[in-house]
Amino acid sequence: MKTLYLVRHAKSSWEEVELADFDRPLNNRGKKNAPLMGKILKKSGQTPDLILSSPAQRAKATAEILAGELNYPLKKIVFEYEIYEASPEKLLQIIRNQENHIEKLMLVGHNPALTLLANQLTQTLHIENIPTTGIFAVRWDISTWADIQPNKAQFLFFDYPKKHTE
Repeated sequence: MKTLYLVRHAKSSWEEVELADFDRPLNNRGKKNAPLMGKILKKSGQTPDLILSSPAQRAKATAEILAGELNYPLKKIVFEYEIYEASPEKLLQIIRNQENHIEKLMLVGHNPALTLLANQLTQTLHIENIPTTGIFAVRWDISTWADIQPNKAQFLFFDYPKKHTE
């Protein structure tokens, strides 16, 4: 069984307009929402075997906050530059290349690729947008990541901060 959590980075700041996109930090809402979603994951027993993240500052910070809430060692987070600005096809390739001893993979990245990929994974649900700090989870009854096929995943859940803060 393979479980995949697609996580969009938390809300980033546009306060310093001279910063490159890659270097944008989290804003106050992002710093509040990332721990909230980490606590929700932990409470429901959703603990990844590997956190794989874009190294962009906002994604890196999100991955580290989630890891902290999940008691996942920060030094075990893998930062993969190819996730930044990746296409859905590239993300799928990255996922398929993971080691098979990993049963639960969390990928922290960016839109629009995450939403596009989520919509390719399962036929049961179409989502308009994975919002910031949103988590889309699916699983396959397979033993190797290389066997992942679009439209074949079993939908598990789609959660995001506004479901819990309104």
